[in-house]
Amino acid sequence: MSTSSIGLSETLHAYLVQVGTREPEIMRRLREETARLEQRNMQIAPEEGAVLALLVRLMGARRCLEIGTFTGYSSLAVALALPADGRLTCCDLSREWTDVARRYWTEAGVSDRIELRLGPAAESLDALLAEGAAGSIDFAFIDADKPSYDTYYERSLTLLRSGGLLAIDNVLWSGRVAEPETSDADTDAIRTLNAKIHADGRVDPVITPIGDGLTLALKR
Repeated sequence: MSTSSIGLSETLHAYLVQVGTREPEIMRRLREETARLEQRNMQIAPEEGAVLALLVRLMGARRCLEIGTFTGYSSLAVALALPADGRLTCCDLSREWTDVARRYWTEAGVSDRIELRLGPAAESLDALLAEGAAGSIDFAFIDADKPSYDTYYERSLTLLRSGGLLAIDNVLWSGRVAEPETSDADTDAIRTLNAKIHADGRVDPVITPIGDGLTLALKR
C-alpha cells in the first residue's frame, strides 16, 4: 500500500498535494493522525481520495460500498462527496482502527450517511446480497486483504448496478506485479485478478497509476 502515487518523488508528491488537490482540513488532520501509526502505509494517498470523491460526484452516486476502511480516510472522502440522502456501507474487521474513523465521521457531520459493518468482509457482502442489495450500488471501493480480492470483486460486481463503478486499490503493488520472479500470496492474488479483469467482458476497465495503482472498472 502507499500514501503517495507510485513513482513520485517526495518533492513532487508534496507539490501535487499542495496544488493538485483541495484536501479538506479535517481529512488532512485524519491523514496526519494516521501517519503516526505503525500501519500508516495502509492509508490511501490524498490524491487518490480526491479522485474517489470526484468520481462519486461525477456519477451522482447515492449508494456506495467500501471494503477495507482502516482509519477512515477514503470513507470520509466518499461520504463528504455524497448528497445528504446518500449512504455508504463500510466493511472492516478492526474496531480499533474504525473507532478513529467514527470520530472523524462524527466531526465532519457525515456519520448518518455511513453504516459500518464489523466482521469478515465476505460475510458482510453476503449479508447485503441476502438483504436484496444486488444491483443497487452505484460505486464500490476495494482496499482490503489481497488474497480475498477475487472474492470481493465478484461480490461487488453482483452488488453494483449496470453502469456502476468499481475501484480497486494497490493493483500495481509497488511494481511487484510486473516482476515474474516475485511470488507471494498478496502479489499473486493481485496479479491474477488484474489478468482476470483485463479479460472480463462484464466490465470496461483501466488501471491508473494513482496511489499504488487504482483499477477503475465500469460494470456493463
